[in-house]
Amino acid sequence: MSANVESMFSVREKPWHGLGTIVAEAPDSCAALELAGLNWSVVQKDIATADGGKVIPGFKANARESDDKVLGIVTDRYKIVQNTEAFAFTDELLGEGVRYETAGSLQGGRRIWLLARLPQQYIINGDEITPYLVFMNAHDGSGSIKVAMTPIRVVCSNTLNLALSHAKRCWSCNHIGNIEGKMNEARNTLLYAGQYMTELGKDFARLNQTKLTDAKVFEYIKMLIPESNDASNQHKRNVVKLRNDLQSRYFDAPDLQGIGKNAYRFINAVSDFATHARPLRERSSYRESLFAKTVDGNPVIDKAYQMVLSA
Repeated sequence: MSANVESMFSVREKPWHGLGTIVAEAPDSCAALELAGLNWSVVQKDIATADGGKVIPGFKANARESDDKVLGIVTDRYKIVQNTEAFAFTDELLGEGVRYETAGSLQGGRRIWLLARLPQQYIINGDEITPYLVFMNAHDGSGSIKVAMTPIRVVCSNTLNLALSHAKRCWSCNHIGNIEGKMNEARNTLLYAGQYMTELGKDFARLNQTKLTDAKVFEYIKMLIPESNDASNQHKRNVVKLRNDLQSRYFDAPDLQGIGKNAYRFINAVSDFATHARPLRERSSYRESLFAKTVDGNPVIDKAYQMVLSA
């Protein structure tokens, strides 16, 4: 088992190293909590010196109650958000009938995530786009609570979570202060998911009207996958492989053949490349890092998006 994935479930197929429990249909929150192995709580404990057992002021140990495993050292101002609260938050936000596509625990319980499918369906530029809600939380004090909306192009499972300047898709907060108030703020922010999808549709319509010559596509690909001046022969070969891969996804992908040679097609090709292309040197945490970009956004897709916007 990967050192990063501790437990998880997924609907219909196994992502990330073939781990996790597979279920035929997306479960509700109660079932998802059990299937993901997240049915445990975090408690805070005093930290004492090893010699005299003197309690260290100002700090606590976040520990998993089920096995007493220490997940991280935090300040005494740190507020815990339990796994059950994460699911309750999503249930409340999305309403009755929410179903979870995947959820699980990373790094021995230090980080957890859940991915829920929103009930709305969108047809944008003739493509079916399904929005998902991602919730990530860190129990070790290393990160904030993050909630984001991630649209997926259904036909090829590509993420289209573009950073729009005029619509918000991601929210985060730290574990200090009035957590309940901050979670209420997140609810208010994410209720504007429809606004993000509307603006995304407008931008995609604009990109669909932006024609690209083959020469321009090659230019963009070189900008996205640059070659350094002092590159070794191996690095040059790697750059060629990556560029050829992206070119093939733009010119040859069956799902893009009905789309003209335009900026929308290019964004989808880059999204396919960023979402599905395997790195030349695959580390054990590759899939986990790719999933993290579901929340934070993928810099390659965003860079390509800014390129075509300025065309």
